[in-house]
Amino acid sequence: MKHTFFVLLFLTLKITIGQDLDSVALKSQVAESIKSLRDFVALPSDALNADDIEDNIIWLRKQFEKRGFNTAELETDNLPLFFAALPVDDEKPTVLFYMHFDGQPVDPSKWDQPNPYQVVLKKPVANGFERVSFDALGDDINYDWRLFGRTTSDDKGPIVMLLHALDLLKEDGSEIPWNIKVILDSEEEKGSKPLPKAVKEYRDLLEADFLVINDGPMHPSGKPTLIYGCRGITTLTLTTHGPFKPQHSGHFGNYAPNPGFQLAQLLATMKDKDGRVTIPGYYDGIIINEEVKTILKSVPDDDKKISERLQFKTAEKVGGFYQEALQYPSLNIRGLGSGWIRDEARTIVPESATAELDLRLVPETDGNRLKDLVKSHIKKQGYHIIDHKPSKEERIAYDKIITVKEGSVTDAFRTDLDNPFGQFLLKTLEKTFGEDVVQIRIMGGTVPIAPFINELQIPAFVVPLVNADNNQHSPNENLRIGQLAYGIKAFYSVLLTKKE
Repeated sequence: MKHTFFVLLFLTLKITIGQDLDSVALKSQVAESIKSLRDFVALPSDALNADDIEDNIIWLRKQFEKRGFNTAELETDNLPLFFAALPVDDEKPTVLFYMHFDGQPVDPSKWDQPNPYQVVLKKPVANGFERVSFDALGDDINYDWRLFGRTTSDDKGPIVMLLHALDLLKEDGSEIPWNIKVILDSEEEKGSKPLPKAVKEYRDLLEADFLVINDGPMHPSGKPTLIYGCRGITTLTLTTHGPFKPQHSGHFGNYAPNPGFQLAQLLATMKDKDGRVTIPGYYDGIIINEEVKTILKSVPDDDKKISERLQFKTAEKVGGFYQEALQYPSLNIRGLGSGWIRDEARTIVPESATAELDLRLVPETDGNRLKDLVKSHIKKQGYHIIDHKPSKEERIAYDKIITVKEGSVTDAFRTDLDNPFGQFLLKTLEKTFGEDVVQIRIMGGTVPIAPFINELQIPAFVVPLVNADNNQHSPNENLRIGQLAYGIKAFYSVLLTKKE
């Protein structure tokens, strides 16, 4: 089992992290962190609700100030950011941690518990998980049991891990060789739109030597994971138009143009049968040499198991294997609709058809350029492009009309694999956990980090701390208790170790 190594490791009498970290002390902090996480998760944090965010900031201020941090609520064009820092020593290098405390909205009817904001404890059984009382935890905490609740993994769990690693360092009387700054986002789940301007405005406050992002899951193998970059994202909404309102398909089928077929035909021109984008220039600038390929192949993925888990036979041919595919920008249909479907289906020629596209970006690709390439391709297919609902005059003047609406761009980032701070993190994690670290050149998801890199001119790294099967963004989000121990231990080690 993928967690066996960690279970055995955490149950040993001593864990060595530069200096000995007593397992009893670690387990005590894990027990306390469970209490903290339950309290924190009990505060709903839907970014769409400003009152939720303010309640969370009050909790955060209390927790960080209790541990000696100075805190501030940083105003933005929308919801505030939370900032905390220990008193700065000019002789020490500075690490800036980024996490977020907002969460995805919830539909309680889809969860296997009454309230997704009230953490539930479950143990693994043959057919899934079975709820148990928190009284059953006892002194010998079972690290394979899980905490179910919205934001347990994404992303309040890592915040709690940091807090309790700091408690452990204080208990030890350890001197921390770093200045510590923490920036916590309140709108990550809705794109962090105010972040670029805020980073520019608070540049002096956020100044650091390097940035560590604690968000997202570890590699499914359960091995320590270090990620050097993440893809960016932008979006396009495409809407084709037929008659000005839905028409009876018996009377006007074969006569009124059908926007569903128009859109399907248009989308089909954008990719070949192997899944590669056919738009000229879309993959320009991507070079994967043998050195890079070696790093990509070192990630312990099993492409066959991935396809079995996702239940498809053949992967697209954008890359030769999973990690290679992530090095290219993607063009994805994330939603498609026209008329009515299923039990509500009607015999009509629809008025319109809409496709929602997301374009995942890599550092070699500019989001605005890719959107322009897509629009140019659409124009070459004979479409008149507008950014609004067509008027009667426009409908009559053009054979094919499409409404295109563009989303904002979140840039990708990627730090060089030989960066000194990356090497520090790599060696520290290897020494701490006693095994090779999975190094991922760029992950598929998006974290809004580019503003920090562009404005502060510092390297950035993702150190994920939560289990890969945590159901983030979905019903029954969860955090394996062993990950609390892992995260506390990782933070403890990084903050205790002096960079050579």
